Amino acid sequence: MSGSVDDAVAVARAAQARRRGVDIVPLQRRSRRGRGGRTARATVAVVASGLIVAVAMLLGLGTFGLVAAAAMILAVTMLVMFAPATPVPTPERIARAELKALPAQTARWLDAQRPALPAPAVTVLDRLDRRLDTLGVQLATLDDDSPAGAEIRRLVGEQLPAFVGDYARVPPAMRTTPRNGRTPDQQLVDGLGVIEREIGEISERLAQGDLDALETKRRFLEIKYEGE
Repeated sequence: MSGSVDDAVAVARAAQARRRGVDIVPLQRRSRRGRGGRTARATVAVVASGLIVAVAMLLGLGTFGLVAAAAMILAVTMLVMFAPATPVPTPERIARAELKALPAQTARWLDAQRPALPAPAVTVLDRLDRRLDTLGVQLATLDDDSPAGAEIRRLVGEQLPAFVGDYARVPPAMRTTPRNGRTPDQQLVDGLGVIEREIGEISERLAQGDLDALETKRRFLEIKYEGE
């Protein structure tokens, strides 16, 4: 399914969940490399410091006021830069997570594994990330004990982390050495691709009812208003 269709399905499922009064678990992850992290914290510290200086200047504070402002800037900077980050979920925690929280937990864990994975895997991880986004919205109304729920828990909560974990245990020096015609790096990329496609197929099955209803209503509108 294309990215645009994924987005449409996600929006439709989110609207449906809100109408039913169901809470949707947002994807709360670690910031991607190159975005967020220390850079975001530094930006917050700079903005906060600028506000403190501006207030001090507007109030016309004297030497004591400027010293106090400097102390506040230091305190804010230390607080922002050294505040504890939300811990990355472990595979054990992911396996015990609620079904609707499973895609978010797995996505955050995958983000933390990116630096240790080969470059060719990044593109697959990006696609997998979008699949998990869509799936996270769809699971808001899915019963944990349903057959689909059990399948998703097995694939997303168990098999995906275990597969990446198996790769991580291969010594780095051996990851580019062919074995049975494929290197461990290639096996990782191929396996992640299989999982990404399977998650996409699961999303399509979950969305089938909504897509059918949309098509039925579209045809009804055409017959009623354009056929007259």
